Amino acid sequence: MTKDMTAGSPMKHVLSFTIPLILGNLFQQFYSMVDSIIVGRFLGTKALAAVGSTGSVNFFILGFCLGICAGFSIPIAQKFGSKEGKELKRFVGNILWLGIVFSLVMAVTTVLLCRPILQWMSTPQDIIDDAYRYISIIFLGIPTIMFFNVVSGLLRAVGDSRTPVVFLAVASVVNIGLDLLLVLVIPMGVAGTAWATVISQAVSGIGCFLFIAKKVEILHVSREDLRPGKKYMLYLCEMGLPMGLQTSITAIGNVILQTSVNTLGSSVVASVTAGSKLFAFFGTATDALGITMSTYGGQNIGAGKVDRIGKGLRSGMLFGTVYSVFSLGILFFFGRTLVQLFIEGSEILIIEQAYLYILVNALFMVPLTVVNAFRLMIQGVGYSRLAMFAGVFEMIARGLTGLILVPLFGFPAACFASPIAWILADSFLIPAYCHVIRHIRTYGS
Repeated sequence: MTKDMTAGSPMKHVLSFTIPLILGNLFQQFYSMVDSIIVGRFLGTKALAAVGSTGSVNFFILGFCLGICAGFSIPIAQKFGSKEGKELKRFVGNILWLGIVFSLVMAVTTVLLCRPILQWMSTPQDIIDDAYRYISIIFLGIPTIMFFNVVSGLLRAVGDSRTPVVFLAVASVVNIGLDLLLVLVIPMGVAGTAWATVISQAVSGIGCFLFIAKKVEILHVSREDLRPGKKYMLYLCEMGLPMGLQTSITAIGNVILQTSVNTLGSSVVASVTAGSKLFAFFGTATDALGITMSTYGGQNIGAGKVDRIGKGLRSGMLFGTVYSVFSLGILFFFGRTLVQLFIEGSEILIIEQAYLYILVNALFMVPLTVVNAFRLMIQGVGYSRLAMFAGVFEMIARGLTGLILVPLFGFPAACFASPIAWILADSFLIPAYCHVIRHIRTYGS
């Protein structure tokens, strides 16, 4: 079901598009949390730390892949907004080719480099083998992860944020079932949770693809549409690569920070892992809001309706601010209890450290909302390269925290790394958005 976001109430569009995305992200985070819960409860704290120690490099690589997929969907939203169906189909055909090439190259390269990267990051020796087993399987599954994000991105670009949620729900059930099977019944250890993730992503991707083939005529391509076209591929790369690089640049700071955290020992790594997993679950709404802004901005810039862009952004920020206050309240009162989903109640120090981590981050959720809403709106209207610089600010903040503050102040400094990064990125993004709107009004898109 497609949705034209170029007419009607911006707030209505924001809510109706964002809420299904939140549900979809919650399903993804839910089975990611289940992975961690099963690992932490049945395989132990060290196994949980092993999975957690791969988080930053995982974000570095998969973030690049997912950023590319998100960028690929921007021309689709723009052509859908401008009602250029023929051009839209040509972009779809070229996206399929680029997706295959990028996914295969990334999978082969990253699997070969897994262990050297973990060693460079000072991964503790008591967890490095499990960390390698886990992350190498995840990277081997990059083609399935990109496949789902490409086809779900196509659906969202034409206004359908609900269908991917259905298949993510199915994937969540599959993932949890496979977790239990491959960890408890067939004792594969952390490798079992990795295989569960890869297989479930493949299931959701195939589901979305079959839905498009049967129901979404506007995304159907002919043999002519599948013919590689230089101008289409160049524009797709112009949109996709900056978004991928932006995420990877941001992740460089995470890698530096994780390296510093690793030097504090496996118990601190476990605390950060539990805290970050729980906060990520609540942070899904801000991620969903960003995707909404990208689609909303892309469709309206394609339709030439510049005045609607600011209205949509204000509606998104209102929603995001209300949600941020709600999340802070939940985590303040129930954070310790929720952390114990991952950690045995006897691990008092780890629980308290994880609670501190989530509370500090929750206090700064409004700046995080600004990061996602403003950055993705800038990207959606076609200024991906400009938005990429926000990632540079985040990288600098997390990198300096990891290099200077964590060695000086230990774990508490790690808690403030992301909030500092969000505030620094906002100091760039808000003026950048104002510049983009002025430029569009003066010169056009």
